[in-house]
Amino acid sequence: MSREVLMLADALAREKNVDREIVFEALEMALASATKKRYATEDVDIRVSIDRESGEYETFRRWLVVPDEAGLQEPDKEILQFEAQEQLSDIEVGDFIEEQIESLAFGRIGAQAAKQVILQRIRDAEREQILNDYLERGEKVMTGTVKRADKNGLIIESGRVEALLRRDQMIPKENLRSGDRVRAYILKVDREARGPQIELSRTCPDFLIKLFENEVPEMEQGLLEIKGAARDPGVRAKIAVITYDKRIDPIGTCVGVRGTRVTAVRNEVAGEAVDIVLWSEDPAQFVIGALAPAQVSSIVVDEERHAMDVVVDEENLAIAIGRSGQNVRLASDLTGWQINIMTPEESAEKTEKEVSSVRQLFIDKLDVDQEVADILIEEGFNTLEEVAYVPLSEMLEIDSFDEDTVNELRTRARDSLLTLELAKEERIGEVSQDLLSLEGMTNELIAKLADNQVHTRDDLAELAVDELVEATQIDEETAKTLIMKAREHWFTS
Repeated sequence: MSREVLMLADALAREKNVDREIVFEALEMALASATKKRYATEDVDIRVSIDRESGEYETFRRWLVVPDEAGLQEPDKEILQFEAQEQLSDIEVGDFIEEQIESLAFGRIGAQAAKQVILQRIRDAEREQILNDYLERGEKVMTGTVKRADKNGLIIESGRVEALLRRDQMIPKENLRSGDRVRAYILKVDREARGPQIELSRTCPDFLIKLFENEVPEMEQGLLEIKGAARDPGVRAKIAVITYDKRIDPIGTCVGVRGTRVTAVRNEVAGEAVDIVLWSEDPAQFVIGALAPAQVSSIVVDEERHAMDVVVDEENLAIAIGRSGQNVRLASDLTGWQINIMTPEESAEKTEKEVSSVRQLFIDKLDVDQEVADILIEEGFNTLEEVAYVPLSEMLEIDSFDEDTVNELRTRARDSLLTLELAKEERIGEVSQDLLSLEGMTNELIAKLADNQVHTRDDLAELAVDELVEATQIDEETAKTLIMKAREHWFTS
């Protein structure tokens, strides 16, 4: 009988081109499954161990050791720790107690059932090997043929490998049919999936980058690099390029002679228009380039909010925004900055509001008249902190102020800041500990929340994203993250 086991293992391993160990594991599973049928309930745990050299095998029934206080959830395959320790004194929770039982004769196993278990394991092993062989090639873009459509999307076949192109990863209005050749980016690999384990995308920015890398040999040579891409799939995209060789025109190189290179990419992505812009370390310059073809009049950078106010004239307004906001949205995605497009009139109105706000702050907190407040603003002071802590020598350079005035202004600014800090600490004291301990919280943010009657984690969790943004002036993504963290305990408690 043992010789029969070895012969079967060798024959299947050769026939299916899989490791002999895979066949032995499948045989052990088949024997264990058949052994369970001897019990009134098949809810027992059986282990079979085959000697890889002799082919002889032993069978064990086993019980998982569980904590005494937990009780038995599955009595047929669990044992309490105190009972297990009566047999093995040093046994721990999570170990197994085993009892050897009579092994089934190999010939008495339901041949069909055993064969199916073995073949399924072999099929799984074959699929894993095929997948590994493909992934080892290191390719990021798969070229294949549409094999069929199912409820999830299209099944793409490349050699012996199958991949799934989900409907939401297809370019809109693109009509792919069975037999069509298609290229797509390998988005992820899910080894637990029952169907195709590779998932593809034709809409992600990385696909566009890889297409350009295939068309532009200077990228492979390290002379040129695409630093980022943003897409409205099938309609328009932007890519940011940089050259590491000053003799190379990065935009012209990507476009190619008579546009051959960019045209080849566009043909692959259903005619998607591609704007190629220069990447710059200077965020403002990068944003100006990303908004092309619109001409920018001026730009104001707000580092704290990671946003820019971009001023364009009426003639360029529609171009800068783009159809349905497409141009500014793509530019924002590409640069990572929030971009606010405005006309000169809107910019002037916003500036006047900000000046009025700062003017009122100085009048109220420094106890000065409008003339003194305006002098401070004209000299570039926008906060109480600047008045309080800018080097004394800089303030003494202001012609309108003498030394006594400067010292008095600095003292008043520091006193106001101290008063505001004490008030902030008092507001923070009103906030519950569960909100204070929430990841991402700062004293300034907590004070703003308290000003808006948000004192507990549940208060924060109940806010809408736009409400939190309005109350705290944080960006939308940060607001979403904070609200989701605040809601976590609703689902875990």
